[in-house]
Amino acid sequence: MNMASSKHHVQHKQRLVSGMSVDIEDWFQVGAFEKVIDRRDWNGLSDRVDRNVRLILDLFDEACVKATFFTLGWVAARHNSLMQELVARGHEVASHGWDHERVFTMDRAQFAADIDRARKQIEDAGGVRVQGYRAPSFSIDSRTPWAFEVLAEKGYRYSSSVAPIRHDHYGWAEAPPFAFHPLEGQDLIEIPVTTAKLGSRRLGAGGGGFFRILPYHFSRWAISQNIYKFERPAVFYFHPWEIDPDQPRVAAAPLRSRLRHYTKLEHMAGKLRRLLKEFSWGRMDELAQVEKARLESEAV
Repeated sequence: MNMASSKHHVQHKQRLVSGMSVDIEDWFQVGAFEKVIDRRDWNGLSDRVDRNVRLILDLFDEACVKATFFTLGWVAARHNSLMQELVARGHEVASHGWDHERVFTMDRAQFAADIDRARKQIEDAGGVRVQGYRAPSFSIDSRTPWAFEVLAEKGYRYSSSVAPIRHDHYGWAEAPPFAFHPLEGQDLIEIPVTTAKLGSRRLGAGGGGFFRILPYHFSRWAISQNIYKFERPAVFYFHPWEIDPDQPRVAAAPLRSRLRHYTKLEHMAGKLRRLLKEFSWGRMDELAQVEKARLESEAV
Protein backbone atom coordinates (compact mmCIF):
# COMPACT_ATOMS: atom_id res chain seq x y z
CA MET A 1 0.00 0.00 0.00
CA ASN A 2 1.52 3.35 -1.04
CA MET A 3 1.42 6.46 1.15
CA ALA A 4 -1.52 8.00 -0.70
CA SER A 5 -3.70 4.90 -0.44
CA SER A 6 -2.63 4.38 3.19
CA LYS A 7 -3.70 7.92 4.05
CA HIS A 8 -7.05 7.35 2.33
CA HIS A 9 -7.47 4.07 4.27
CA VAL A 10 -6.90 5.79 7.62
CA GLN A 11 -9.23 8.66 6.73
CA HIS A 12 -11.94 6.17 5.75
CA LYS A 13 -11.75 4.48 9.14
CA GLN A 14 -11.75 7.80 10.96
CA ARG A 15 -14.98 8.73 9.17
CA LEU A 16 -16.79 5.67 10.51
CA VAL A 17 -19.66 6.85 12.67
CA SER A 18 -20.72 4.39 15.35
CA GLY A 19 -24.19 4.00 16.81
CA MET A 20 -24.98 5.60 20.17
CA SER A 21 -28.12 4.36 21.90
CA VAL A 22 -29.96 4.66 25.19
CA ASP A 23 -32.45 2.07 26.41
CA ILE A 24 -35.09 4.12 28.23
CA GLU A 25 -36.32 2.12 31.19
CA ASP A 26 -36.42 3.13 34.84
CA TRP A 27 -34.45 1.57 37.69
CA PHE A 28 -37.30 -0.73 38.72
CA GLN A 29 -37.90 -2.13 35.22
CA VAL A 30 -34.63 -3.96 34.67
CA GLY A 31 -34.59 -7.70 34.13
CA ALA A 32 -32.37 -8.27 37.16
CA PHE A 33 -35.14 -7.09 39.50
CA GLU A 34 -38.14 -8.69 37.79
CA LYS A 35 -38.47 -11.43 40.41
CA VAL A 36 -38.54 -9.02 43.35
CA ILE A 37 -40.46 -6.03 41.90
CA ASP A 38 -43.95 -6.77 40.61
CA ARG A 39 -45.09 -4.87 37.51
CA ARG A 40 -48.31 -4.07 39.34
CA ASP A 41 -46.27 -1.98 41.79
CA TRP A 42 -44.46 0.13 39.18
CA ASN A 43 -46.85 3.07 39.34
CA GLY A 44 -46.13 3.55 43.03
CA LEU A 45 -42.33 3.64 42.72
CA SER A 46 -40.06 6.66 42.42
CA ASP A 47 -39.99 7.79 38.78
CA ARG A 48 -36.48 8.99 37.91
CA VAL A 49 -36.40 8.43 34.17
CA ASP A 50 -37.36 11.98 33.12
CA ARG A 51 -34.62 13.55 35.23
CA ASN A 52 -31.98 11.08 34.07
CA VAL A 53 -32.81 11.29 30.37
CA ARG A 54 -32.62 15.08 30.48
CA LEU A 55 -29.15 14.82 32.04
CA ILE A 56 -28.16 12.49 29.20
CA LEU A 57 -29.49 14.97 26.65
CA ASP A 58 -27.21 17.61 28.15
CA LEU A 59 -24.24 15.22 27.93
CA PHE A 60 -25.01 14.62 24.27
CA ASP A 61 -25.34 18.34 23.62
CA GLU A 62 -21.92 18.95 25.20
CA ALA A 63 -20.38 16.49 22.74
CA CYS A 64 -22.59 17.47 19.76
CA VAL A 65 -23.87 13.88 19.53
CA LYS A 66 -27.22 12.70 18.21
CA ALA A 67 -28.38 9.29 19.39
CA THR A 68 -31.24 6.79 19.37
CA PHE A 69 -33.45 6.32 22.41
CA PHE A 70 -35.04 2.85 22.48
CA THR A 71 -38.03 3.56 24.68
CA LEU A 72 -40.49 1.40 26.58
CA GLY A 73 -44.06 2.16 25.59
CA TRP A 74 -44.90 2.19 29.31
CA VAL A 75 -42.47 5.08 29.78
CA ALA A 76 -43.64 6.97 26.69
CA ALA A 77 -47.23 6.80 27.96
CA ARG A 78 -46.20 8.67 31.10
CA HIS A 79 -43.67 11.07 29.59
CA ASN A 80 -45.11 12.57 26.42
CA SER A 81 -43.20 15.81 26.83
CA LEU A 82 -39.92 13.92 27.17
CA MET A 83 -40.55 12.09 23.89
CA GLN A 84 -41.25 15.43 22.22
CA GLU A 85 -38.04 16.86 23.69
CA LEU A 86 -35.99 13.98 22.29
CA VAL A 87 -37.36 14.60 18.81
CA ALA A 88 -37.00 18.38 19.07
CA ARG A 89 -33.32 17.99 19.95
CA GLY A 90 -32.62 15.87 16.90
CA HIS A 91 -32.55 12.37 18.35
CA GLU A 92 -34.29 9.24 17.11
CA VAL A 93 -37.01 7.60 19.19
CA ALA A 94 -37.37 3.86 18.66
CA SER A 95 -39.10 0.96 20.38
CA HIS A 96 -37.92 -1.13 23.33
CA GLY A 97 -41.23 -2.98 23.60
CA TRP A 98 -44.04 -2.15 26.01
CA ASP A 99 -42.88 -3.10 29.51
CA HIS A 100 -39.55 -4.92 29.18
CA GLU A 101 -41.06 -8.35 28.67
CA ARG A 102 -38.33 -10.43 27.08
CA VAL A 103 -39.12 -11.85 23.65
CA PHE A 104 -38.50 -15.48 24.60
CA THR A 105 -41.27 -15.27 27.23
CA MET A 106 -43.86 -14.49 24.52
CA ASP A 107 -45.31 -16.35 21.58
CA ARG A 108 -45.55 -14.82 18.12
CA ALA A 109 -48.99 -13.26 18.64
CA GLN A 110 -48.06 -11.81 22.03
CA PHE A 111 -44.88 -10.32 20.60
CA ALA A 112 -46.78 -8.73 17.72
CA ALA A 113 -49.26 -7.20 20.15
CA ASP A 114 -46.45 -5.95 22.39
CA ILE A 115 -44.55 -4.13 19.66
CA ASP A 116 -47.77 -2.74 18.14
CA ARG A 117 -48.83 -1.28 21.47
CA ALA A 118 -45.40 0.21 22.17
CA ARG A 119 -44.97 1.66 18.71
CA LYS A 120 -48.35 3.38 18.73
CA GLN A 121 -47.67 4.95 22.11
CA ILE A 122 -44.19 6.17 21.17
CA GLU A 123 -45.39 7.55 17.84
CA ASP A 124 -48.35 9.31 19.46
CA ALA A 125 -46.06 10.86 22.07
CA GLY A 126 -43.17 11.82 19.79
CA GLY A 127 -45.08 12.62 16.62
CA VAL A 128 -42.66 10.70 14.39
CA ARG A 129 -42.59 7.28 12.76
CA VAL A 130 -40.82 4.55 14.75
CA GLN A 131 -38.54 2.52 12.48
CA GLY A 132 -36.20 0.73 14.90
CA TYR A 133 -36.57 -1.87 17.62
CA ARG A 134 -34.39 -3.27 20.39
CA ALA A 135 -35.56 -6.31 22.30
CA PRO A 136 -35.47 -6.02 26.10
CA SER A 137 -32.28 -7.66 27.39
CA PHE A 138 -31.24 -8.46 23.80
CA SER A 139 -33.76 -11.31 23.90
CA ILE A 140 -33.91 -12.15 20.22
CA ASP A 141 -31.77 -15.26 20.17
CA SER A 142 -31.69 -18.84 18.90
CA ARG A 143 -35.07 -19.46 20.57
CA THR A 144 -36.84 -16.54 18.88
CA PRO A 145 -35.67 -16.08 15.27
CA TRP A 146 -39.35 -15.80 14.29
CA ALA A 147 -39.31 -12.34 15.90
CA PHE A 148 -37.51 -11.00 12.84
CA GLU A 149 -40.40 -12.16 10.67
CA VAL A 150 -42.84 -10.23 12.86
CA LEU A 151 -40.68 -7.11 12.76
CA ALA A 152 -40.49 -7.31 8.97
CA GLU A 153 -44.25 -7.81 8.70
CA LYS A 154 -44.76 -4.69 10.82
CA GLY A 155 -42.52 -2.61 8.57
CA TYR A 156 -39.54 -2.05 10.85
CA ARG A 157 -36.39 -0.98 9.00
CA TYR A 158 -33.91 -2.29 11.53
CA SER A 159 -33.42 -4.11 14.80
CA SER A 160 -30.56 -3.95 17.31
CA SER A 161 -31.63 -6.88 19.44
CA VAL A 162 -28.82 -9.43 19.29
CA ALA A 163 -25.84 -9.80 21.62
CA PRO A 164 -23.53 -12.29 19.86
CA ILE A 165 -21.94 -13.59 23.08
CA ARG A 166 -22.44 -16.21 25.78
CA HIS A 167 -23.85 -14.67 28.96
CA ASP A 168 -25.93 -15.90 31.88
CA HIS A 169 -28.65 -13.32 31.20
CA TYR A 170 -28.76 -13.14 27.39
CA GLY A 171 -26.81 -13.86 24.23
CA TRP A 172 -26.78 -15.60 20.86
CA ALA A 173 -23.16 -16.65 20.47
CA GLU A 174 -23.66 -18.11 16.99
CA ALA A 175 -25.05 -14.88 15.51
CA PRO A 176 -22.89 -12.70 13.25
CA PRO A 177 -21.01 -9.98 15.14
CA PHE A 178 -21.78 -7.25 12.61
CA ALA A 179 -24.85 -6.05 10.72
CA PHE A 180 -26.70 -8.70 8.73
CA HIS A 181 -30.00 -9.42 7.01
CA PRO A 182 -31.77 -11.99 9.23
CA LEU A 183 -34.37 -12.81 6.56
CA GLU A 184 -33.52 -13.76 3.01
CA GLY A 185 -35.06 -11.39 0.49
CA GLN A 186 -36.15 -8.88 3.15
CA ASP A 187 -34.80 -5.38 3.77
CA LEU A 188 -34.85 -5.72 7.58
CA ILE A 189 -31.36 -5.36 8.99
CA GLU A 190 -30.11 -6.54 12.38
CA ILE A 191 -27.29 -4.51 13.95
CA PRO A 192 -25.86 -6.46 16.89
CA VAL A 193 -24.43 -4.73 19.93
CA THR A 194 -20.64 -4.47 19.88
CA THR A 195 -18.41 -7.30 21.02
CA ALA A 196 -14.65 -7.74 21.13
CA LYS A 197 -12.56 -10.64 19.85
CA LEU A 198 -9.90 -12.00 22.20
CA GLY A 199 -8.32 -15.13 20.76
CA SER A 200 -11.17 -17.53 20.07
CA ARG A 201 -13.50 -15.81 22.54
CA ARG A 202 -16.02 -13.07 21.83
CA LEU A 203 -16.54 -10.72 24.74
CA GLY A 204 -19.39 -8.39 25.60
CA ALA A 205 -18.17 -4.84 25.09
CA GLY A 206 -21.06 -2.74 23.82
CA GLY A 207 -21.85 -0.71 26.90
CA GLY A 208 -24.07 -1.10 29.95
CA GLY A 209 -22.41 -2.91 32.83
CA PHE A 210 -19.41 -3.89 30.71
CA PHE A 211 -18.59 -0.21 30.22
CA ARG A 212 -19.57 0.97 33.69
CA ILE A 213 -17.80 -1.70 35.76
CA LEU A 214 -14.71 -2.56 33.71
CA PRO A 215 -11.84 -0.08 33.20
CA TYR A 216 -12.45 2.51 30.50
CA HIS A 217 -9.50 1.21 28.49
CA PHE A 218 -11.28 -2.10 27.89
CA SER A 219 -14.15 -0.38 26.08
CA ARG A 220 -11.76 1.90 24.25
CA TRP A 221 -9.82 -1.15 23.03
CA ALA A 222 -12.98 -3.01 22.01
CA ILE A 223 -14.47 -0.11 20.08
CA SER A 224 -11.14 0.64 18.43
CA GLN A 225 -10.86 -3.01 17.40
CA ASN A 226 -14.20 -2.78 15.62
CA ILE A 227 -13.36 0.48 13.87
CA TYR A 228 -9.68 0.11 13.03
CA LYS A 229 -9.17 -3.64 12.69
CA PHE A 230 -12.52 -4.86 11.37
CA GLU A 231 -13.52 -1.53 9.79
CA ARG A 232 -17.03 -1.73 11.19
CA PRO A 233 -18.87 0.83 13.30
CA ALA A 234 -19.47 0.04 16.95
CA VAL A 235 -22.89 -0.07 18.61
CA PHE A 236 -22.96 1.29 22.15
CA TYR A 237 -25.82 1.32 24.66
CA PHE A 238 -26.55 2.33 28.22
CA HIS A 239 -29.52 3.09 30.48
CA PRO A 240 -30.69 6.29 32.19
CA TRP A 241 -30.48 4.69 35.64
CA GLU A 242 -26.75 4.07 35.09
CA ILE A 243 -25.95 7.76 35.59
CA ASP A 244 -28.03 7.95 38.78
CA PRO A 245 -26.07 6.96 41.92
CA ASP A 246 -28.89 8.24 44.16
CA GLN A 247 -31.55 5.85 42.88
CA PRO A 248 -33.39 3.65 45.42
CA ARG A 249 -31.73 0.38 46.44
CA VAL A 250 -33.53 -2.94 46.02
CA ALA A 251 -32.39 -4.82 49.10
CA ALA A 252 -34.40 -7.94 48.25
CA ALA A 253 -32.57 -8.51 44.95
CA PRO A 254 -29.88 -11.21 44.78
CA LEU A 255 -26.38 -10.04 45.66
CA ARG A 256 -25.10 -10.68 42.14
CA SER A 257 -27.85 -8.52 40.66
CA ARG A 258 -27.20 -5.72 43.13
CA LEU A 259 -23.48 -5.75 42.41
CA ARG A 260 -24.07 -5.57 38.67
CA HIS A 261 -26.68 -2.84 38.98
CA TYR A 262 -25.12 -0.46 41.51
CA THR A 263 -21.37 -0.79 40.97
CA LYS A 264 -19.64 2.43 39.83
CA LEU A 265 -22.80 4.38 39.05
CA GLU A 266 -20.99 7.47 40.31
CA HIS A 267 -18.34 7.15 37.58
CA MET A 268 -20.64 6.59 34.62
CA ALA A 269 -21.23 10.19 33.53
CA GLY A 270 -17.52 10.98 33.50
CA LYS A 271 -16.70 7.89 31.48
CA LEU A 272 -19.45 8.74 29.01
CA ARG A 273 -18.06 12.24 28.50
CA ARG A 274 -14.72 10.72 27.60
CA LEU A 275 -16.24 8.16 25.25
CA LEU A 276 -18.41 10.70 23.46
CA LYS A 277 -15.37 12.85 22.70
CA GLU A 278 -13.04 10.04 21.70
CA PHE A 279 -15.15 8.48 18.92
CA SER A 280 -17.68 9.65 16.34
CA TRP A 281 -21.29 8.79 17.21
CA GLY A 282 -24.65 9.02 15.51
CA ARG A 283 -28.21 7.73 15.40
CA MET A 284 -29.02 4.09 14.83
CA ASP A 285 -31.38 4.76 11.92
CA GLU A 286 -28.55 6.51 10.09
CA LEU A 287 -26.18 3.66 10.89
CA ALA A 288 -28.76 1.18 9.59
CA GLN A 289 -28.90 3.02 6.28
CA VAL A 290 -25.10 2.93 5.95
CA GLU A 291 -24.86 -0.74 6.87
CA LYS A 292 -27.69 -1.70 4.53
CA ALA A 293 -25.84 -0.03 1.66
CA ARG A 294 -22.65 -1.86 2.63
CA LEU A 295 -24.40 -5.23 2.65
CA GLU A 296 -25.93 -4.52 -0.74
CA SER A 297 -22.56 -3.56 -2.22
CA GLU A 298 -20.93 -6.71 -0.82
CA ALA A 299 -23.69 -8.86 -2.33
CA VAL A 300 -23.00 -7.61 -5.86
